[in-house]
Amino acid sequence: MQRRFLRKHLRQQRNAQNEKTQEQHAFALNQLLSQNRLFKRSKRIAVYLAADGEIDPQYLVQSAWLANKKIYLPILAPFSNRIYFAPYTVNSRMKLNRFNIAEPYVHPKHWLKPHQLDLILMPLVGFDKTGNRLGMGGGFYDRSLSFIRFRKNAFKPYLIGLAHELQQVDELSSQSHDVPLHMIATEQQLHICK
Repeated sequence: MQRRFLRKHLRQQRNAQNEKTQEQHAFALNQLLSQNRLFKRSKRIAVYLAADGEIDPQYLVQSAWLANKKIYLPILAPFSNRIYFAPYTVNSRMKLNRFNIAEPYVHPKHWLKPHQLDLILMPLVGFDKTGNRLGMGGGFYDRSLSFIRFRKNAFKPYLIGLAHELQQVDELSSQSHDVPLHMIATEQQLHICK
């Protein structure tokens, strides 16, 4: 129950930011993260299309395209509660999934599994200093990335949560199914997770 209340509160906070602030945060996020070695070394990067007040990775996408990196968006598998990643370009045709979120309209043979990516930039609702992540509650990322919890030396994909700094809370309890993040990037700093 506490997580549900916290999720609602943090979503209201990030939605309360005006358009100018959102734009400034997106630009500052790009300035910080596009200079990071993980981002620079990555060739296949998954992002998301911002909604519901999420910090927008639009400038990171543009930086990646300029550096000839391949960008992917999450796509819901039709018969499971897992996500795959579909190629995303300037010319991508889009369709709405069952949650009315836009996804690239491409044949499943072009979808990638998470382990085929170098870097996954994930949305989140809240985070704490140790890197615990509060998502939207559907568990799609945790289910799809569960293989990482069982690999001792999992270097790929690197997982970076993207958030506004105001989404940081003192402490979040971790749950057994939570997949740990390597880093959380905000408009103010890069939080390295242990």
